[in-house]
Amino acid sequence: MVKIEKYRGMTRKEVEELSNDDAIAMLTSRARRAVKRAQNKNYKYKALVKKVAKIKAKNPSKVIKTQVRDAVIMPAWLGLTFGIHDGKTYKNILITLDKLGYRLGDFAHSTGRVLHSGPGVGATRGSKFIPLK
Repeated sequence: MVKIEKYRGMTRKEVEELSNDDAIAMLTSRARRAVKRAQNKNYKYKALVKKVAKIKAKNPSKVIKTQVRDAVIMPAWLGLTFGIHDGKTYKNILITLDKLGYRLGDFAHSTGRVLHSGPGVGATRGSKFIPLK
């Protein structure tokens, strides 16, 4: 059975046609609060929104590089590719319907997985007697 992509009961086309205010009303209360506060005070968020609108009008296939990891993903950004900074590099993330309402930083982890190997020489009492060459 084919999975039909929907966001809160709305298809992708319906979500893309939403106005900004209607889209904000569809978000969770925490995301709504973050967007409203960012629109009033956060200059980096405002600059990102302008940058996204400009790139979407000109060349939607271009990667939008940003360090604003706390920006809430809006329906107007569907289909765009963001390069989200993880502290070292930019991770390319395609915005799909299931990512709406989350933050950009949720998809580019800033910490990596640590893989430990066995203990080194001198780490334990038993390794004291291993001959070194």
